[in-house]
Amino acid sequence: MIDLPYSLIIEATEEPDYFGFYSPDLEGFSGIGHSVEDCIYKAKWGMREHVILLKMQNLSVPPQNPDPKIIIENEKQDAA
Repeated sequence: MIDLPYSLIIEATEEPDYFGFYSPDLEGFSGIGHSVEDCIYKAKWGMREHVILLKMQNLSVPPQNPDPKIIIENEKQDAA
């Protein structure tokens, strides 16, 4: 069972112990971790904090995703 309120995309980088993550469901939410598990753990607590901050600033909070997904992919490279 995925214990996240929103979907999560984890991007692997060229560094073996450096991953970026963000939620396509929760605008402005992102972070970094040193493993996939670290990203999921940080995202779980970070999403909660992000929602609290949105509420404190009287900003809209998107509804939780009833079917969240975790997607792991390679980091997108900018076209030069």
